[in-house]
Amino acid sequence: MSSAQPGPIRMFFRFIWNAVNFTNHLVFNLIMLVVLIGIIAIVSAGMSAKSFTPLQDKTALVLDLEGVLVEQRTADTISSAIAEAQGDGMREIRLRDVLRVIESAKRDPKITHLLIDTDGFQAAGMASTRELARALQDFKTSKKPVYAFADGYEQKQYLLAAQADKVFMDPEGGFLPEGLGRYRLYYREALQDKLGVDVHLFRVGEFKSAAEPYILDGASKEAKEADLFWMNDIWQRYLADVGKARGIAPAAITAAIEQMPARLAAVKGDLAQWAVDEKWVDGLKTQDEMEKFMVEQGVAFDDDLGSFRQIGLKDYLGHANKLHLEKPAQRDTVAVVVAQGEIIDGEQPPGVIGGVSTAALIRAAREDEAVKALVLRVDSPGGGVFASEQIRREIELTKAAGIPVVVSMANVAASGGYWISMNADRIYADESTITGSIGIFGMMISAPRALEKIGVRSDGVGTTPWAGAFDITRPMPEPAKLVIQSVIERGYSQFITKVGKARGQSPEAIDQVARGRVWSGAQAKEHGLVDAFGGLHEAVADAAKRAKLGKDGYTIDYIEEPMSPFEQFVSNLAGNSETEGLVRWASPALGLLRQNAMGRQIHADLKWLENRSGRPVNAVAHCFCAF
Repeated sequence: MSSAQPGPIRMFFRFIWNAVNFTNHLVFNLIMLVVLIGIIAIVSAGMSAKSFTPLQDKTALVLDLEGVLVEQRTADTISSAIAEAQGDGMREIRLRDVLRVIESAKRDPKITHLLIDTDGFQAAGMASTRELARALQDFKTSKKPVYAFADGYEQKQYLLAAQADKVFMDPEGGFLPEGLGRYRLYYREALQDKLGVDVHLFRVGEFKSAAEPYILDGASKEAKEADLFWMNDIWQRYLADVGKARGIAPAAITAAIEQMPARLAAVKGDLAQWAVDEKWVDGLKTQDEMEKFMVEQGVAFDDDLGSFRQIGLKDYLGHANKLHLEKPAQRDTVAVVVAQGEIIDGEQPPGVIGGVSTAALIRAAREDEAVKALVLRVDSPGGGVFASEQIRREIELTKAAGIPVVVSMANVAASGGYWISMNADRIYADESTITGSIGIFGMMISAPRALEKIGVRSDGVGTTPWAGAFDITRPMPEPAKLVIQSVIERGYSQFITKVGKARGQSPEAIDQVARGRVWSGAQAKEHGLVDAFGGLHEAVADAAKRAKLGKDGYTIDYIEEPMSPFEQFVSNLAGNSETEGLVRWASPALGLLRQNAMGRQIHADLKWLENRSGRPVNAVAHCFCAF
């Protein structure tokens, strides 16, 4: 290493760069200072000292669910607040927040009715939707009337609406149950025949179909067989859930779907009337008629609104959180760590599982003296093997420290998602959770034929047969393929061995239900891959019981990357309808902060192309099993 001082030209440019950097920070800080002063001035001048407007009697909770149901937000706090205030992008609704709102409203004497509004609701899977449906069923034990109203219903939306005492829809709406489908694009011809790119796939298990689109022109027989098996199970459960809620035989729903052309023709293509005839909805109402109906059912009339007295999900969450914070603090805690998204090496932002960052959250829970039990909430199709193993090791260390660990599987806990789950003391899953996919694969490309199409060739020398063997500009030699396949087979052997040890079975027994095959939660329980059915509530209760905590003698604490004071401030403003206008006013300046979050996300995406393991190919435990 040279110890020479930088030359005058280099020093000059370094000075210029430092000056520009300093100016950039100075201007940015001045902008933020002006924004903060403006917000504080407006808050001081325009808001009362009370944080929340007191609820009045005979108020209806409008469960407005427009947005994507998530376990944790996938963007940083400031970006989410700005996007929501500006109407830019899809709103994210945390499942835990909706569950808290429903539970609080059930006990709140001022909330006398519940109106489910599913317009714009999206869910990543059936498991979280069913968990929300169970919460609505529990709310009904309060004997408070529950109604549902929407412009129209999609399948997952309807599962929630069906829990209501009465389901209404706009006369121009419709409900068109389609069943479950999973279709993907296949690129073999485009890559290999058209572009001349050769894709080399290394895997163990005939059902590990995640990378098939790169080597085939359509789904393999094994992939279709396995997918249809678990999808039929989930669909039949959906029909049973809807049928039970609405008092309709599942066979009748199936018959309506199969005879759709004739039955729709009978009502001249009127989807809304068809829904009434099939008893999927109880009546058709416009928005104005629905508002009058709510008043007729006993909800007070609000002169200011010109409608029934109501409070929405966002505002009522503020009340629910306030009541939660006012409860006396308990020292004993059940910690919840959310593992949502793909599993990638290193530090990752919310919505992505980082081998380092998620392991650090588990470690933080373990090292907290107040934490007596841990629940890992998993919603992941998997990802990198090394990152998955980092997280699994932290689970083992947590158990070794005497802290019980329970896994709660959400929509998907497959492949790498199962890897990080398998060592828990107990695994809970919904019957419609997608899990299994125990298998790994590796994939490399070589593109000498693609280069030849534009008159470019690769040539040179190496000191060993392996020098350049994995260079994508050269054909991959057969010995190199054998090396990579050996690495993948070892990884699979490790996977089934670890699962066998964790589940008390032999590797051979696990291999029979593994080989990359996907299962529904119900099927996985039959094969011993999960222990019990239930959602987050059941998992937390189990963890507390294992830690010998009393029924009401503990608090639940989500272990997450803490927000900065400024992020907390913006989040509080955006979380209330009275103050979200302030965020909209300040968003042009606050938007400067989003660049950093976007950069982090781009960096996370590029990590899939980065191999830091020192091996010729990254081993991947991933399941493309969404629908």
